[in-house]
Amino acid sequence: MDSYQDDPRWSVAERVAAAARRRFPADVLAVAVHGPLAHGDDDGGGDGEVGLLIATYRAGVGPASATRRVDGVLVDLSVAAADEHLRRARAITALWPLTADRYVTTRPLHDPTGWLPALRDEHLARLARARPAEFTDPARQAWYRGCAAHSRAARLAGWYETDQALLMLGEARLSAATVNGLLSRTYFRDPGDAVRRTGLAGADMTEVGAVLARQAEELTARGRPVDGTIDDLFAG
Repeated sequence: MDSYQDDPRWSVAERVAAAARRRFPADVLAVAVHGPLAHGDDDGGGDGEVGLLIATYRAGVGPASATRRVDGVLVDLSVAAADEHLRRARAITALWPLTADRYVTTRPLHDPTGWLPALRDEHLARLARARPAEFTDPARQAWYRGCAAHSRAARLAGWYETDQALLMLGEARLSAATVNGLLSRTYFRDPGDAVRRTGLAGADMTEVGAVLARQAEELTARGRPVDGTIDDLFAG
């Protein structure tokens, strides 16, 4: 056992996994940790100090997804049917840079059939088969979110709504980082990792605007412009 598993969070994770197997013995296919605990450090975040995935044999069985604090440790429990989770792992969406880590980096607490390596392999195989447009299209969707957030942030700042403007600027930074990840086929551990690794963590309004402008040019160069006519809008 790795030394970092002396962390009390591991004890909570193992107890939750054992309880799930005990209470739902016919339903639980695999149990794994993801996020900082899986990486063996405390960098990044997520919805809990312990991120747990329970894969079930079929949909609608086993425990429900939930978040609770257990013995002072915040546990985020995600439950998904194995087939459905594999389907998600094969999809490339606008959030792919922020979700891929859960398919690629997990640590098993219970996996007698080797389902977790299969999950990772399915995801990596999907990436290997993907055509450039399959990343460009979701990048454009992420760019639209970033552009809208940046525009709202600028208007709010002009109205001296500073707190709201900062929140919207944060959304714009994350969307721009997500676009970067899609165009470079890079995934991140979490939102904080995304803005840090793309150099956007401390970017101000002008700098984020400049990044979005460069991304718009790159999307256009890839044959997927962000601007269009009314006819283009109705054409989809």
